[in-house]
Amino acid sequence: MLNRGIGSWPARRARKTPDRIAIVHEDGPEDGGITYRALHQRVLRLAHALRSLGVARGDRIAHLGPNHPAYLETLFASGVLGAVFVPLNTRLAAAELAYSLADSGSTVLVHDPELGDTAAEAAADTGVRHRITLGPAAPGAVGYDDLLAGAAADPLDEAVAPDDPCMIMYTSGTTGRPKGAVLTHANITWNSVNVLVDSDLAADEVTLVVAPLFHTAALNMTCLPTLLKGGRVVLMGAFDAERVLEVVERRRVTYLFGVPTMYDALAARPRWTTTDLSSLRTLTCGGAPVPARTIDTYLARGLAFSQGYGMTEASPGVLFLDREQTSAKAGSAGVPHFFTDARVVLPDGSAARPGERGEILVNGPNIMAGYWNRPQDTAAALTDDGWLRTGDVARTDDDGYAYIVDRVKDMFVSGGENVYPAEVEAALLTHPAVRECAVIGVPHEVWGEVGHAVLVLEPGARADAGADVDVEEILAHARTLLAKYKIPRTVTLAESLPRTASGKIVKAAVRASHAHP
Repeated sequence: MLNRGIGSWPARRARKTPDRIAIVHEDGPEDGGITYRALHQRVLRLAHALRSLGVARGDRIAHLGPNHPAYLETLFASGVLGAVFVPLNTRLAAAELAYSLADSGSTVLVHDPELGDTAAEAAADTGVRHRITLGPAAPGAVGYDDLLAGAAADPLDEAVAPDDPCMIMYTSGTTGRPKGAVLTHANITWNSVNVLVDSDLAADEVTLVVAPLFHTAALNMTCLPTLLKGGRVVLMGAFDAERVLEVVERRRVTYLFGVPTMYDALAARPRWTTTDLSSLRTLTCGGAPVPARTIDTYLARGLAFSQGYGMTEASPGVLFLDREQTSAKAGSAGVPHFFTDARVVLPDGSAARPGERGEILVNGPNIMAGYWNRPQDTAAALTDDGWLRTGDVARTDDDGYAYIVDRVKDMFVSGGENVYPAEVEAALLTHPAVRECAVIGVPHEVWGEVGHAVLVLEPGARADAGADVDVEEILAHARTLLAKYKIPRTVTLAESLPRTASGKIVKAAVRASHAHP
């Protein structure tokens, strides 16, 4: 084949395992799913249809919608043509989506019919020339199934090189405008190989994908590696704890990815203790460190977590903690993935010794080509010899296992001492009354900055609707774990914390609401 990118994966799989099920849409009709042969045919039809709309090599094709087979078909069809796939966050407002569409220069937007109004508004003043709706044809949009029905399925084999752009994934944009990380076909392939090596995925894998596919971990750490191996992906359009447990049992799911809040929600359901979870082989958690009590809850059911650390710019895998080390290296993000290298450096660029805190730098074939149309940002993020500056602070132990301390920008200085909010948050979360927390630095006339904690309490942690839990008790608990200067001076109780679609707390929003308690 001339195509050496991921657009060729359906064709390569169809010639090896044509009758094996590739995709099951849990929110769709009750059928046997889409085989690799059928996926290949549908991808070819979509590629021909897109070409008839004028899509050519290098053009950008955007997708807006929940997890659906069309998401993957659009990704692969883009790769068949040498076009570039642009996944969009369904939680964004029309104006935010318009920015990504205009910034990427997308000419085609594939979208869910329920997001038709938002898609039309977002695309109105951009370079989008065609909207394709996954439902019936609508004003201003052609129907997805109609396009496929009228398209040819003749073979297509464009020359696509591994270093050609595959997708533009926009960062969460928690500070300023989001930046589009350009991930090449080689980036995605090598990241998938890392997952296959480190997670030991099998050809009979049944992977439940419930985290949104526009989140890089859901797409690149679970879905695509499974399809590369020839396993089965089960797509769910939205997270619902009760349904996830039911699907795990009914579909005999073997591989599941989530963020800590999702795993906590599963364990909080009444059917948690009775659901048959015996099929599960791999539970991967990302987005935030897994709290010790969550680890213990799952260990009680015979399930251990594989944890990791990554970022969009690394496709996203950087560090990985195997489930055998969950307890022995509790709190660690692990060691670098097999074909990836990472090091911790001090501000002067020298290597940090075990126990010293420094910035994580990453190198490997999974590191992005750069930011779309942002040469200055690319130069700031990548060193001259290709190492990615993550902006995250870590330390390593004597065995080389890394422990994420915090974001460089989230650190604050109190009385001349560096305070890393993630460390304080981890301590607060060990109190049984604390469900979620976020710590920020706020101005102080004596110490420069001090910590302020925003706490979400466990249900029932308040005696009644008008009586607050003893906050001083929580802080006293933290004093047994942390130095005095790290203890928050003030506390606010909240009903929830602002999070991105991938489950990360949006510190900028926390600061905006609570910087002046």
